[in-house]
Amino acid sequence: MSYYLFLLAFVLGIGGGFQYGLQVSIINSPAEYIKSFIRETWLKRYGSSPSEDMITLMWSFIVSVYSIGGLLGSSSAGYLAIRFGRKKAMLFANIPALLSAALMGLSRLCGSFEMIIAGRLSSGVCGGLALNIHIMYAGECAPRKLRGLIAITASTAIAFGKFVGFVLGLREVLGKEALWPLLMAASAVPALIQLLTLPFFPDSPRYLLIDKKDKEGCIKAVKQLWGDGDHMAEIDDMMSEQETIRGEKAKGVCDLLRDKAVRWQLITLFLVISCTQLNGANVVYFYAYSIFTKAGILPSQTHYVSLGLGITEILSTVLCGILIERAGRKTLLCKNSAVMALALGLLTVTLFLQDSFFWVPYCSVALVFIFIMSFGAGPAGVICPLITEIFIQSYRPAAYVFNGIINWIQLFILGLVFPFIVEGLGNFCFIIFLTYCLSLAIFVHLVLPETKGKTMLQVMEEFNRLNYRGKKRQTALQQSNRSVMTVTRL
Repeated sequence: MSYYLFLLAFVLGIGGGFQYGLQVSIINSPAEYIKSFIRETWLKRYGSSPSEDMITLMWSFIVSVYSIGGLLGSSSAGYLAIRFGRKKAMLFANIPALLSAALMGLSRLCGSFEMIIAGRLSSGVCGGLALNIHIMYAGECAPRKLRGLIAITASTAIAFGKFVGFVLGLREVLGKEALWPLLMAASAVPALIQLLTLPFFPDSPRYLLIDKKDKEGCIKAVKQLWGDGDHMAEIDDMMSEQETIRGEKAKGVCDLLRDKAVRWQLITLFLVISCTQLNGANVVYFYAYSIFTKAGILPSQTHYVSLGLGITEILSTVLCGILIERAGRKTLLCKNSAVMALALGLLTVTLFLQDSFFWVPYCSVALVFIFIMSFGAGPAGVICPLITEIFIQSYRPAAYVFNGIINWIQLFILGLVFPFIVEGLGNFCFIIFLTYCLSLAIFVHLVLPETKGKTMLQVMEEFNRLNYRGKKRQTALQQSNRSVMTVTRL
């Protein structure tokens, strides 16, 4: 296997998942500095200090406008991926990243907090577009036996981006008042790295063959990415998929929502991607500081323990990449969702009893790490290859657009209601997320077919058993039978 494939996964990660994770975590450290900057700028302009409510409103908008940009970026991912190809779309995503870095990096010099808002919006566009294209591009470039491992590098890149954001935000690095503009402009570095390196790699072989009808370009890309060897079985698989969708145009999100042929794929996609926001990870991170303090860790040291959580998430996604081609997607997703539900249930109990026994806070700390490990080794990793595997080429771009839209809308809504949930329910807020994790585990166990080692058409055949009933089912099976038999014989 050529090292080019793993280099491509790294380059895609730098400008894709890493950018998303970096922007999610990097905004926390300079919060007070940016609020002071808004206050000072307002005073210079209008001759009076703004109210605390106005400062809070402006800060909330700076944080939440990232989700609006992400929604815009993810909505355009499907069109750009089809119109220009995965490679050019990925390169295009670096333009808003550089614009964002320039706006936020120069905001204090120009005396404009509006530039921070515009920069956050632009960075959201980059995050929404780059993350979707990254996962799609990586999944389509990998051979069947490495599809899970290569796709999961997106999840590792996200976790690593979060970790780097936390590190850069430390006072010993860029977390000082004089350096916060540099901290906010950090997204320029990965964008420049990807712009300089990605042009040396080919576009997705599936895109070249199925969408562009360029068989020679596909074979050349396969040899460059996978090395010399007999790859005709994989190419025949792509050609069978091309034959299945011959004459069909790429589907849009509306087609995805209406078409009964992908009904259960869509339900699966919605439930699995919702786990990114509805699994309770944000709540666990919110309570982490108080949990660590109760366990005897000094407040000044809690930031470094939080870095331990980041390292745990990175290592767990790497573990998922190692296990996914052995254990399978269904097993990892089902079992880890169940462990997450159990950890949240026990965490609710330990937080309620944390003042009763001296050893209870230590149990809470352990449960936090168990939850993060289960999330990284399960839903966070499995979702990356799963979207590529359960949709054929004509539906895949629309599925990634749907994935992005749902993810960003949920992120925005949860950001608004999360403080009220915590205030109203306290420690018992975990029960809401526990219910979701348990429901997901049951759904995956009963409904989701295993996709490990299967072609896209074989996975489609599995879902046809759910999408169709009676005569309609038989008709659908007959229509896809010839293509599936062709692939099965390889």
